[in-house]
Amino acid sequence: MTIKLSTLLEAIKPLETVGPTDRNIVNIASDSRQAKKEGLFVAVRGTNTDGHKYIPVVSSVHVSAIVCEELPQALDPGVTYIRVANSAEALGHLASAWYGNPSAKLKLVGVTGTNGKTTTATLLYEMAKLEGYRAGLLSTVCNYIGETAVPSTHTTPDPLSLNELLSRMVAEGCEYAFMEVSSHAAAQHRIAGLTFKGGVFSNLTRDHLDYHGTVENYLRAKKAFFDMLPPEAFALVNIDDKVGRVMVQNTKAKVYTYSLRSDADFRGRVLESRLDGTLMTLNNQEVEVRFTGRFNAYNLTAVYGAAILTGFNPEEVLVNMSRLVPVAGRFQSFRSRNGVTAIVDYAHTPDALVNVLDTIRDIVGSKGGIITVVGAGGNRDHGKRPMMAQEAACRSDRLILTSDNPRDEDPDAIIAEMRQGLSAEEARRTLCIADRREAIRTAVSLAAPGEVILIAGKGHEPYQEIKGVRHHFDDREEVSAALAEID
Repeated sequence: MTIKLSTLLEAIKPLETVGPTDRNIVNIASDSRQAKKEGLFVAVRGTNTDGHKYIPVVSSVHVSAIVCEELPQALDPGVTYIRVANSAEALGHLASAWYGNPSAKLKLVGVTGTNGKTTTATLLYEMAKLEGYRAGLLSTVCNYIGETAVPSTHTTPDPLSLNELLSRMVAEGCEYAFMEVSSHAAAQHRIAGLTFKGGVFSNLTRDHLDYHGTVENYLRAKKAFFDMLPPEAFALVNIDDKVGRVMVQNTKAKVYTYSLRSDADFRGRVLESRLDGTLMTLNNQEVEVRFTGRFNAYNLTAVYGAAILTGFNPEEVLVNMSRLVPVAGRFQSFRSRNGVTAIVDYAHTPDALVNVLDTIRDIVGSKGGIITVVGAGGNRDHGKRPMMAQEAACRSDRLILTSDNPRDEDPDAIIAEMRQGLSAEEARRTLCIADRREAIRTAVSLAAPGEVILIAGKGHEPYQEIKGVRHHFDDREEVSAALAEID
């Protein structure tokens, strides 16, 4: 594929252009290793490296043009330089233009928030299929183009990969697309240039402070998504969350609300909750769903509202709510013959642990025992580690602290930081087992009939990342094997 540089530049607002723009461009790259002769290189300032450092490298492969925030001191006469205010934002618009603005040809809905993004986006995708439409999904678990699975490496891909996936959805005849919008993606302008039909906000609690630094910065990154929505889009927000209304203070989109506690455009209410499902109402209409917990009731209310706002038939949406099934690794239950239930969940923040454990306690009551197995990821927010342990300990009868994805850290050191959140009494009923497989097996061996084991933190992930290497490890496989041994 070849596009004139002048055509691509219509998508951005250059501050300065040095050199001719009547040149052919054969590819766009922000990674110097992917730069090609007659290509366009975008020098992006990233978290680990600055693309401006590689301008001499890409000049040597005879790229046609370079987009940058700062012109190099020595200009190559064979290269056209385009100076912009923000290279990352420019890359998003250029990527969209390169692939023919695919998001404008889809009804694209983004979902953001700390918890619930994957479930909400995935269920909207499943809802579209139940309604008879072809749809695409961009999520933490897996991307889908129609029925074709495409492995996922990031919650939100880089702009070039993102637009390439969206263009494939268009080519495959998809009418709708649903995507998770991470705070990193918003802060790094990965979604710049996309046209959204709507946006959904779930909630905001502490997460990713290793990247954002403060909760305020984290909030601003999430809010930036709603700030960019066009007037013809919808913005659906959870008004039970304390920052729900803050998210849409400056949006141009039409605002809608959902709630479990107060009047809203879309109102959900839990009537009865069990480990295998929930009886609830959606806008006063009763429906039985295969999900458990108030946090899932919020997700389902968001799905109900977003599906209707996206244009699906309200009566059909209500019927199809009962046909939806839980997302892999999200409150996924396993049961032994002797009555031990194990739940695998992706909960990896203090608030997510509270939601899941409170749900389990509400169902099993004060007499039912709960054993929680949980760790914390390495190279991430240290501050949430003792908080996670404390929340888990006060809501469990027994706690096993273990390894999650230690990455470059010592698992025992991570566990030691988690233990700092425990009282003396909580520490006495806590085991520390760094080997996650052994921790799961220990929990199963300790559980009595009628007790519930929560294995939290990794959910759908089929690996454990240690020293830069991903080793196969799946909580669901491990607990299934352990439960089978006691049957």
